[in-house]
This record gives sequence, C-alpha cells and structure tokens, in this order.
Amino acid sequence: MSNENFSLPLDAAWSTSDIIKVTKFYALVADAYETGVNRESLLMAYRDFKEVVPMKFEEKQLDREFTAASGYSIYQTMKAAREATQAKLKLSL
Repeated sequence: MSNENFSLPLDAAWSTSDIIKVTKFYALVADAYETGVNRESLLMAYRDFKEVVPMKFEEKQLDREFTAASGYSIYQTMKAAREATQAKLKLSL
C-alpha cells in the first residue's frame, strides 16, 4: 500500500487468521490501484475474504468504510477483475 496511513475496517470478533485474510485482500485492492496486481491472486484473495465476510450487506459496509479510509473501492476492483481478460489488473482512480 502507499505511504498514506489509514485505518482498515476490521471486526474485533474475527480470528487472527481471518484478519490476515481480510488484510491481505485489502492490500491487493490497494495494489490494484497503485502498482497493479495479478488478477488470479486478487480473485483467490477475494474467495478467502468471502469466507470471512459471507454476507453481502456486511461486504458492502466494509467496502464503504474501506473506500472512505483509502479512496479505493472493493466493488469496482472486483468488477474490473471479473471483466478483465489480462493476467495483470491495474486500475486508476
């Protein structure tokens, strides 16, 4: 992630393993905007994220909080990843 410091939306009830999965996913979303990411790695991290956050409404809330803190959209990133045909995904704000 960039040098900007922002607070990641995390749930205190999550296990350490869950927090690692979600944090890795957030990092890949940010990297998709900053440097570009491997599309398949992002999709795999999203699957792990969905194991921790299976409910759509909770995902939307975390997306709003993450976007407010970082400026990066989970929804837009995953939409672009699903539609992409190239191995590397690079988004712009």
